[in-house]
Amino acid sequence: MSKVFKSNSEKDTAYIAEQFADIAKSGDIFALNGTLGAGKSVFARAFIQKLTPVKEAPSPTFTLVQMYPTPKFDIYHYDLYRLKSPAELFELNVDEAFYAGVCLIEWPEKMGPLTPRNIWQVDFEVNGNERTITVSVDDEEKLQRLEHVG
Repeated sequence: MSKVFKSNSEKDTAYIAEQFADIAKSGDIFALNGTLGAGKSVFARAFIQKLTPVKEAPSPTFTLVQMYPTPKFDIYHYDLYRLKSPAELFELNVDEAFYAGVCLIEWPEKMGPLTPRNIWQVDFEVNGNERTITVSVDDEEKLQRLEHVG
């Protein structure tokens, strides 16, 4: 099941991300799919800022992962763009993050066969100045939460 959101600005994308931050639970993995400049980092930054006092949340392009504590769970923001092999994921302690926190993963296709099942697929498509953000889930519990966004 999926739900489609339209964004005409970074502010719109941030608002959508904040709604997902409100419904996030420990163990959630958000796979942020899209081309460069599609809005993945804007979404991740707004999600993080909604749940933490962090003012700046840059994409972890060079560190590959940045962790942000919240009262309910830790947020792990991954940017896998520079990952050369899915096996490198184990060096980033993803197994712990996948189960103990909430993960925001830019360039999730780099995980290859190690991509977990039952994750939030967040697809960003650029149409001129507009972004179409399609969020897909496979299980009933996530679907119920998704229905509260929008």
